[in-house]
Amino acid sequence: MIVALLGAESTGKTDLARALAQRAGDQGLRATTVEEYLREFCEHRARTPWPHEQAHIAEEQTRRIRTAAAHHALVLADTTALMTAVYSDLLFDDPSLYEAALAAHAECHLTLVTGLDLPWTPDGIQRDGPHVRAPVDTRLRTRLQDAGVPFSVVYGQGQDRVDAAWRAIASALAEGDDRRVPEEAPATLQPWCRECLVPECEHQLFRRLVRG
Repeated sequence: MIVALLGAESTGKTDLARALAQRAGDQGLRATTVEEYLREFCEHRARTPWPHEQAHIAEEQTRRIRTAAAHHALVLADTTALMTAVYSDLLFDDPSLYEAALAAHAECHLTLVTGLDLPWTPDGIQRDGPHVRAPVDTRLRTRLQDAGVPFSVVYGQGQDRVDAAWRAIASALAEGDDRRVPEEAPATLQPWCRECLVPECEHQLFRRLVRG
């Protein structure tokens, strides 16, 4: 299962992804985070990306998410290519990345948008400033709605934010989704079957977590 954590800058996506992965791991799930490639890009080059580099950043983010999903039952993606497309549109007036970004985003099972109720804080050269948060949030939600992508908005401070996100994840796990089983999934890993009779199957664990 891939959970996409989307939102404007300084809305707690990275901390939330890590906290959710920790909670999942504490309960026996094979979970991992996929952190934002943009941060690595900026730190390595000591600059923000140029317009023509946005597509590479989006593609690499998608590649890393897919790699993680091939080896873990639960992937917490600290952004997806869709956020790169939003920023490319907003900052460079280039909407060309949306089509590929939305196609890749369709591989995500759950989309959580982090609300703007946290204060803006500086964190690296990739931050653009508090003035872009509302426009980014609006553009992101509009694109999700126009594409018919359902999403939940996560609010709250500290543990309340983590708990709210976890409830959404637990609900998605309980529902299951056999439409998104990878074609080459291991025989003992069937997290999205609706009726599971395999003792090792992590779907049973998911259901126990929700009931518990």
